[in-house]
Amino acid sequence: MDQDTKLFDGVVIFTQVIELGSFSLAAEKTGHSTSYVSKTVTKLEQRLHTRLLHRSTRSLSLTAEGKLFYQQCQQMVADAQAAINMIDSSLMTPNGTLKISCPVTFGLQYLQPILSLYMRMYPEVKLDIDFSDRHVDLVQEGYDLAIRATGQLTDSSLICKRIGQFHAHVVATPQYLATHGTPQVPSELTEHQCICYSNLKQPGRWLFEHADGRSETVTVAQVIGCNNADMELAMVLDHHGICRLPSFYLTAALEKQQLSILFEDYIQPQIDIYAVYPSRKHLSPKVRRFIDLLVEHMSVY
Repeated sequence: MDQDTKLFDGVVIFTQVIELGSFSLAAEKTGHSTSYVSKTVTKLEQRLHTRLLHRSTRSLSLTAEGKLFYQQCQQMVADAQAAINMIDSSLMTPNGTLKISCPVTFGLQYLQPILSLYMRMYPEVKLDIDFSDRHVDLVQEGYDLAIRATGQLTDSSLICKRIGQFHAHVVATPQYLATHGTPQVPSELTEHQCICYSNLKQPGRWLFEHADGRSETVTVAQVIGCNNADMELAMVLDHHGICRLPSFYLTAALEKQQLSILFEDYIQPQIDIYAVYPSRKHLSPKVRRFIDLLVEHMSVY
């Protein structure tokens, strides 16, 4: 047996011995004899030319080298198990209920065709969809997945898969601009009525990037704070002020020439669309297949 094929010999048994705290329990777990387990660990030490365990009649403990090796082995075994789970999951038919949270307008414009295709492909799955701009707690509220549109994700405990990309625009109606004047530079927004998205940490602070790479943050004059982008758009269309929204909210109004885009000579902020879910580990077929569809069909945006 060459060196490459021997690379992982004894690693799984070694990790079992450490996790269970004894050779006998590891033997029971792996279906081997205690002597086989002990000899496997000894062969592993010989191959590594270092002692991994301090052995006594009553206890086992890791050497300093053993601790370092065990930390790496844990990740190796976990990755191998994840690969096996992925293959196993791919062979299973999606079923059960898929619970999703999604922003309202984005869902109506972009998600509905994907949901219809998913239902045709996997008729054994039931859908439970929450259309809301609220950031749900996926774990506490039992969601399988959420769609989020943001310039920056902050919750590092969640797994995030980027599925699309848009830009945000600062807009107002021609009527508002005719009445109040058209701001030529972002700093002039301090003198205008601005409608801000209150779900952001700092809704009244808008970042702008000049074409030469310089950035500028403006504290705008907020007259309306709102946690729903559709309502923001409605108030802008009724000539109450200026707002900044992702382009997917603005498509219809721009096509009808109901809105004007401001500061077009500035770099427009990027808004990424993410599929967010609690864990890669043991990802169910219903979730995995839905994410695959999102990636396939949203990649054009």
